[in-house]
Amino acid sequence: MLPPHHEAPPPTTLGALAPSAPRRHKPRMDGSSPEFRDVCLRCRRPRRVCWCDAVTAVPSRTRVVFIQHPREFRVPVSTCRMAHLSLPNSELHVALSAKGSSALEAVCRRPDVAVLFPADDAADADALVTPPSTLIVVDGTWSNARKVVMNCPLLSALPRVAFLPEAPSRYRIRAEPDDDFVSTIEATAIVLEKLERAPGRFRPILSAFDAMVERQLAYATSSDRRTRHARAKARNTRRIDPTTDFTSRRGSLVAVFGEANAWPLDAENAPPGEPELIQLVAERLETGERFEAVLRATRPLAPSVPLHLDVSLEHLAGSEARDAAMARWRSFVRPTDVLVGWGRYCRDLLEREGHAPPDFIDVRARLCQVGAGRPGSVEACAARLGVSLPEGKGRALRRLASVVAVAKAAGEGRARACLPARGAP
Repeated sequence: MLPPHHEAPPPTTLGALAPSAPRRHKPRMDGSSPEFRDVCLRCRRPRRVCWCDAVTAVPSRTRVVFIQHPREFRVPVSTCRMAHLSLPNSELHVALSAKGSSALEAVCRRPDVAVLFPADDAADADALVTPPSTLIVVDGTWSNARKVVMNCPLLSALPRVAFLPEAPSRYRIRAEPDDDFVSTIEATAIVLEKLERAPGRFRPILSAFDAMVERQLAYATSSDRRTRHARAKARNTRRIDPTTDFTSRRGSLVAVFGEANAWPLDAENAPPGEPELIQLVAERLETGERFEAVLRATRPLAPSVPLHLDVSLEHLAGSEARDAAMARWRSFVRPTDVLVGWGRYCRDLLEREGHAPPDFIDVRARLCQVGAGRPGSVEACAARLGVSLPEGKGRALRRLASVVAVAKAAGEGRARACLPARGAP
């Protein structure tokens, strides 16, 4: 049997399905505040180990369809997404089976499709006279990948392709069971070079892989990594006073909240692209001056957008051209302004539009450092302050009003009033 393309079983991890920028660690048993990390929206890794700058796109004649096991989707250092971002002629689906997915069922029924899967009857990629035009690559541990293929009649009926690696995996942050086991991105690069008779052509896609490995190793041995738990322990006994942070810049504080057109990661027929800013609201804390904009989407709206934003399709249909909306935003925000938001998602959305704020206060992170309990949602914090939120005007305006109330309370020395009572859920 030829060696499987697989990634070794990962350690147990917590992963967020939603493409949110902040990621919260597992709640602590001692009641201490959780830690939030700034996460890149593209690679979904903490920014300190982000590998997006090393991604090298290489066009392929072969259409590559990745099927990622849901468990592998939650693995922080999985290379399937990396391979997808490196291959323009590819698509990525998170699924346990092709059956039930119209997109994957259509792929499996194409006349010239094969699946990368080691088996006794698998064809050697080097020996194929006519390579497939579409190659399905299953991402997961060998056990999970085997179940995805063998338990799906559509996949198990497809011709199989395999190969023998010429060198051990470069995946130094994982212990492979055997020298013949390689990561998904390595397997994809190797098999494409064999199918397209192009030695070395797809080696550049491994630049992101190598960068990820090096950065993970550097982070694992850094002093920051060794003292993360020590810093968490320090926060249990040394709380911050956010009052100065807000009062010292009172005249330049602007509360902001943004909504995104974000498709679920495993949605069928999801258009290419990343979450894009679609609604932006802001309020200057000192004067109450307001900014509101609904931006025209550059790709089809995700079906859940009207529900999540709590606005009608008619309201979204009357959106403003993105250039015009961002021009108004530039006029509204002064160079000396400090944006105040709940989490860093809105800041990241603005950065994607080319308008990253030079100064930003994450009021949620501040509240986590004030008390031992988690603050909950921003609306819950506003409710504890007795703030009445606007009704029927969309989620963005309700959350903006909540951010304004919490920021003002923090500036007045009432940050603890935003937090739940000790022992409350």
